Amino acid sequence: MKSTKLIGLFLPLTCLLWSGPSQRVAAQQRIDAARSSVRDGYLASASEDGSLREVIDKKYKKRYQEWKNEFLSTEIGRAQWEVYSHHPHLTLTITVVPGNSHGAGSGKYKWNAAGELIAATIVLGPEINEGFPSAVYYPVMNALRPYESSNLLNGNVLAATKLAHEIGHVMKISTTPETLYRLQMRLVPAYNKIFLSNGYDVNDTRLVEMSKQMGGNPVEIWEDREYWGEANAMLFLRDRVARESFHCKLFNRIKRTVEEYAKNYEARFTEIAKSQGVIYSCSWK
Repeated sequence: MKSTKLIGLFLPLTCLLWSGPSQRVAAQQRIDAARSSVRDGYLASASEDGSLREVIDKKYKKRYQEWKNEFLSTEIGRAQWEVYSHHPHLTLTITVVPGNSHGAGSGKYKWNAAGELIAATIVLGPEINEGFPSAVYYPVMNALRPYESSNLLNGNVLAATKLAHEIGHVMKISTTPETLYRLQMRLVPAYNKIFLSNGYDVNDTRLVEMSKQMGGNPVEIWEDREYWGEANAMLFLRDRVARESFHCKLFNRIKRTVEEYAKNYEARFTEIAKSQGVIYSCSWK
């Protein structure tokens, strides 16, 4: 089963993997602290050294502002925006570029000598208000499909959810040691080369050893990265649809998809559901 999954995802992974793994607890603590401080009217531990840079071509400014406004319509969106607008050392750049029209990505990570992440870039496609990714790795974004087609939610909600997904990647890597990130960058191509030449044998002792060093094989690392992005997307939707009549249907759809395709990662989504009773009461037990 593992070998089959690796074969199916190997080539896309070569391009998609490198946003790097991280730790959930620190990221969630950062969100919780931001939410608390925003409610109190200030941002704890903030300084003017970090910043959030928006590099948007004038032809994309109107649509980008609509996506941003949608993201900022939620408490969690405003809290996370405040974190990066007043970060003590990290400069986050958000830009819109043609190419992957319906997609988004994050990268251009840099660390300082103290091991702190000091730079990251989120790249949005110019039409991220359209296009639903696969339910297999994107249970949250995919769950929006029937609600947009029935005009219960517009495309700006999808775009804001994609933005939240990418912010989740940045939060995730912000607690990743640069040494681990660089190690994965170095070992994955070697892993892939052996995997393609050994008959797709994941039990090859060389691959097993590389997986131990990297914290998983390339598919496992990529899965973990994407499901953390989806966890942050779920935080955004949790706030965005809390008062909508269909919120239970939406989150139960996410729940079913997670149970079917991401059973090993179910706990992280369940914790988010528990954190707000209106969702947890929707049979998410």
